[in-house]
Amino acid sequence: MKFTIYGSGCAKCKQLTENTELAANNKGIVYELVKVTDTNDIIDAGIMRTPALAIDDEIVIEGKVASADEVASLLV
Repeated sequence: MKFTIYGSGCAKCKQLTENTELAANNKGIVYELVKVTDTNDIIDAGIMRTPALAIDDEIVIEGKVASADEVASLLV
């Protein structure tokens, strides 16, 4: 499973990263984590608000810090 975190690297982006890792680890999911911080790359991905999370290249969260439980509910 691939997680992509989109954002500038701010505190909210870091918190979303931590929550995503926690959710995946709690479910025993092996994952790859990619962080996209370049503004042009974020815009090219169609992200209008950060932080954002994509799971396997599908944007599932945008413009908020989801809790670990919220992220876990998105993991199949």
